[in-house]
Amino acid sequence: MWEIFVAIVLGLVEGLTEFAPVSSTGHMIIVDDLLFKSNELFGNEIANAFKVVIQLGSILAVAVIFWDRILDLLGLRKMKTVDRPSGERLSLLKIFVGLVPAGILGVLFEDYIDEHLFSVKTVAIGLLIGAFLMIAADKIKPRIQTATVDEITYKQALGVGLIQCLSLWPGFSRSGSTISGGVLLGLSYRASADFTFIMAIPIMAGASLLKVVKYWSYFTLDVLPFFVVGFISAFIFALICIRFFLKLIEKIKLTPFAIYRIVLAAIILFIYL
Repeated sequence: MWEIFVAIVLGLVEGLTEFAPVSSTGHMIIVDDLLFKSNELFGNEIANAFKVVIQLGSILAVAVIFWDRILDLLGLRKMKTVDRPSGERLSLLKIFVGLVPAGILGVLFEDYIDEHLFSVKTVAIGLLIGAFLMIAADKIKPRIQTATVDEITYKQALGVGLIQCLSLWPGFSRSGSTISGGVLLGLSYRASADFTFIMAIPIMAGASLLKVVKYWSYFTLDVLPFFVVGFISAFIFALICIRFFLKLIEKIKLTPFAIYRIVLAAIILFIYL
């Protein structure tokens, strides 16, 4: 039962933090590494495989929320209620343009990042610098040129993609960097958030599936309940969190999340250093 409880809590942490601009990595350091130590329950490899599984749960939640948009992008069904000024629409090519920069750098530097950047100090640095970027986005906040995700230009998509490269640094947060970048490039907060979540589906699904292949031999029947419960927990809490966040972001902006990140970084540094 302890393993099931751990799976539920870690799934909750993943679901609540993966797409909020607060860094799921930073929270996993505190909750898993400090409190639960899932690597001691089944071993490092199974603990790593579990984190891939719960991430897939979060990705599925995004896909459910944006299901109509996904079908529309694939040309399978047109969205019924969507504001498309002058007939403009989000396209797969714009998403691809946004994915390319971080995708290339991620492939080239994956081993280096895993070996050298996953430490308490680097995660805390990522949390702090990302927080300052979010505060800057709120303070500078250029005139909104793009109110909805359908109005995003190729130039803006590329700009967001380039800023997303910052999220390769653990603790920086993919959503934190891309939403801030989108706002600085003239997108509304909601358009930035929508584009961020839609881009996350292919890039996170691809990365997670590659890791599933890597850890496939550890998906055995004795740990299946641990994986299944974690997956369901992450899916449910991500579903709740994303819906809530999309309604909240235009009201409170990014600064409250930035302050939270600064406090979290201080806690991590205090505990570990």
